[in-house]
Parts: sequence; structure tokens; C-alpha cells
Amino acid sequence: MSSRPPKQSMSELKLRRLSEHNQRLREDLARPRIRVSEASSSLIRYCKTTKDYLVPSVWGTVSKAEDPFGPPASGCQCTVM
Repeated sequence: MSSRPPKQSMSELKLRRLSEHNQRLREDLARPRIRVSEASSSLIRYCKTTKDYLVPSVWGTVSKAEDPFGPPASGCQCTVM
């Protein structure tokens, strides 16, 4: 006695693969979309208003207190558990 499911024919496997692919395409089609012009203007607006500390030529130098990438002001601040 074998508890294995019966073998599927090649056409059944092909149909199943096509059905799965069709389902993925339907999910992609249902995904919300925006125009490229809207996305690019949103990205430009974000880049102009968000300060990037790694580009000092654009935003100027950053004080050590504001710099999130700088070393901590007072010691290591490590916690040993």
C-alpha cells in the first residue's frame, strides 16, 4: 500500500502551472499604480525637503549633535547584559 498521490499527467501539470501563472498576473494587475510623472515629482519633492547628512555639498556641514552618522557625544553608550 502506498500513500502517495497518483501521478499527474503532463497536461495536468501544464494546466496547473498556467493557472498559477494566470493568478499571479491577476494579482499584478490588481496592484495600485501611479503615473511616472507623479512618482518622479514626488521623489524630487522628497529629495529637496529631506536633509541628507551624507551630501554636505548640498546641505552644508552638520553639527556633531545633529549628525546621526557621527560618533556618539559621550562615550560608547553600550549596554552589557
